[in-house]
Amino acid sequence: MLRTPAGRRRLEILEWLKDPVAHFPDACHADPVEDGVTADAVAAKLGVSPEVAETHLGLLVNIGVLRTKLIRQHVHYRRDEMRIAEVARMFEKGW
Repeated sequence: MLRTPAGRRRLEILEWLKDPVAHFPDACHADPVEDGVTADAVAAKLGVSPEVAETHLGLLVNIGVLRTKLIRQHVHYRRDEMRIAEVARMFEKGW
């Protein structure tokens, strides 16, 4: 899933979410570090539609490397550092 061109985009998203303040504009009602960023913000950064961004984000949520939080009818996405470390360990062990 991460070795395809779309997978590279997902890796970019994960990288950007390491430091959301540096990569995404200010959110009106959320702290990008604590709460995460919206699919619209990710879509704007990727240059794609929100639906495409939501697909990428949904896959990352499904494998557990992103967490979601609903704020004012908008889903915000942030990294799950513990899960990312678990996945990295699986790959290091030759999963």
